[in-house]
Amino acid sequence: MIKHSFLLFAVVLLFISACKPSVSVTTLTGKWKYVKVEHPNASPPDTMKKADLDEVAPYIQFTPEMKFLIVWGGKFLAHGTFTLNGGNMNMTEKLEDGKTRSYVFTVSELTENKIIFETIGVDGSKVTALRASKF
Repeated sequence: MIKHSFLLFAVVLLFISACKPSVSVTTLTGKWKYVKVEHPNASPPDTMKKADLDEVAPYIQFTPEMKFLIVWGGKFLAHGTFTLNGGNMNMTEKLEDGKTRSYVFTVSELTENKIIFETIGVDGSKVTALRASKF
């Protein structure tokens, strides 16, 4: 009976872990254009209008050296380094005063040409981006 319970637990755990996308530097490397930005935890939840998004043309870029750059409205919004932990990207942003700020992007979908990642909390956002180029 214990063997069967353990086997069932192992199968369920394998199934759950198989649902998370595999995040690798190779898959991430390149420029990703934001096509949808949502704020699901806002009160009320909102989604940025396509016209507004087109106007500021945001994107995120990942390098093979595990660095990132976020551009919004033609200006550098954030830059720094990242590490990978399963379906999470641990971001360390370099701030202007020389300090750093850390946060996590949770990847819920990652294919060759599409990524969906989000941050949690009241100010959290969910971003859908399409690959604009590879390095």
